[in-house]
Amino acid sequence: MVSVRLDAQWIDYLIVALYFVFVLGVGWFAKRGVSNSIEFFLSGRSLPAWVTGLAFISANLGAVEIMGMSATGAQYGFPTMHYFWVGAIPAMLFLGVVMMPFYYGSKVRSVPEFMRMRFGTGAHLVNSLSFAAAQLLIAGVNLFLLATIVNRLLGWPLWVGLVLAAAFVLFYITVGGLSAAIYNEVLQFFVIVAALLPLTLIGLHRVGGWGGLKEKITNDGMLGAEQLHTWPGEQLSGFSNPILSVVGIVFGLGFVLSFGYWTTNFVEVQRAMASKDITSARMTPIIGAFPKMFIPFIVIIPGMIAAVLVSDMKEFKELSYAGDTAAAGAMGISYNDALLLLMREVLPNGLLGLAIAGLLAAFMAGMAANISAFNTVVSYDLFQQYVKKDAPDHIYTLVGRIATAVACVVAIFTALIAGQFSNLMDYLQTLFGFFNAPLFATFILGMFWKRMTATAGWVGLVSGTLSAIVLWSASTFLGAFTLPGQGLAFLAAATAFVVDIVVSVVVTFVTEPKPAYQLKGLVYSETPRADLVDPDEKGLAIYRRPVPMALFALGLVIILNILFA
Repeated sequence: MVSVRLDAQWIDYLIVALYFVFVLGVGWFAKRGVSNSIEFFLSGRSLPAWVTGLAFISANLGAVEIMGMSATGAQYGFPTMHYFWVGAIPAMLFLGVVMMPFYYGSKVRSVPEFMRMRFGTGAHLVNSLSFAAAQLLIAGVNLFLLATIVNRLLGWPLWVGLVLAAAFVLFYITVGGLSAAIYNEVLQFFVIVAALLPLTLIGLHRVGGWGGLKEKITNDGMLGAEQLHTWPGEQLSGFSNPILSVVGIVFGLGFVLSFGYWTTNFVEVQRAMASKDITSARMTPIIGAFPKMFIPFIVIIPGMIAAVLVSDMKEFKELSYAGDTAAAGAMGISYNDALLLLMREVLPNGLLGLAIAGLLAAFMAGMAANISAFNTVVSYDLFQQYVKKDAPDHIYTLVGRIATAVACVVAIFTALIAGQFSNLMDYLQTLFGFFNAPLFATFILGMFWKRMTATAGWVGLVSGTLSAIVLWSASTFLGAFTLPGQGLAFLAAATAFVVDIVVSVVVTFVTEPKPAYQLKGLVYSETPRADLVDPDEKGLAIYRRPVPMALFALGLVIILNILFA
């Protein structure tokens, strides 16, 4: 049994303690700006683009980015870059250029509320409930990893770490609302980069630089040089045929999962909706795209270094690759431990404390983003819509705070579910396939096809979600077929998307659509172009205009794809 206990000293504990003091201080400071529900849930729509842009990307720098991507990097290598360069950047740019004008211009307070305006209460209720459930499950992932770090650092039982970590998030979200979450996310972004950059540089030095890493990976006797090329990525996709692999990555990950997550996930969209104007809202995901495309170098590369430098991780990978799951399981580690093992191996005290603070920052940012989005949907989309429509404003803020407390408690239990997966990307991509892929299908069809009906909206959503669950269950529980890597998640997401589209089209033609005049601001063809842009945008400097900056970001990510192909 391998011990992953980190050898922290007083200087490391001091750095971590100082970080937590800052986090709680930010929460208390943000309390002064919370006097009504809009300020609690959407920061009063007053924040500048650079703040919401960094918060947008930091909210996503949770378990998925840090531990999940380093784990997948250790397992597969460069193909993991697809989660960023194919599975994120294009969708983020599409959100900023095309979809944010509809969200921000309609003055909705959440993504489900946009669904209600476009499709009515049926689709709204389905989306609200599925979104709330997904946030509780994903918050559990971040909480589990947060508690794991506390366990590795202090040796405390996992349940103690779960309770303490949930209590910290509960405090600053309950007191300061979304502003506390966003300002902490900006702080956490810089802490995360400051923690992971030294780990990457020191790790590279230990393996002999970039050339040394490539040589060790090429000669690892397992996947070899295949790990040094992003395409065709058969190990990641689960398809042995290179053409099918490329199609699976581009369609399953790059289109269905990616657009489904980035364009409809209220966790991310909420940050943009807190912006001070429509141009800032559009710039939020575009600003976030620039750091996003370079984050792989401080997240995936350390995972790859751990797989060739840390003897325990190297042995675990060899046993897993050889199919000896019993021996691999007996080691007591998994790919999720790649980053921790590398930290233990290469970081001196002081830098170790900074790295620990960075990981804690990442998991708290991720969990806080899930919780702040959850409390908004519970208060506005469930309580106000279906329980009490005309309550005093302070009642909705109170319900939001109660929802925050409930979510933190429930996340303790969903964290135990997350702990059952050796690679958290498998778990998370499965959840995205269930919830985000069908939602994107409904959104994109409803936004560009005015004939689509309200009934089609909720029936398509339910059908898409159920089809993904049935497909996943047939593989996982019945053994009807197997796909290694992320293949099952890609296939489930693609199935959910296609089923949703087909069912929505069929149902639309046998039900009545809304009158065209009710679709202004909700459907592209019925919305005047003047409503989708800031009239003063043309007078702004080019670096503040959404379309030119989106094109620049797209060009950069294409270059990265070519360089590492």
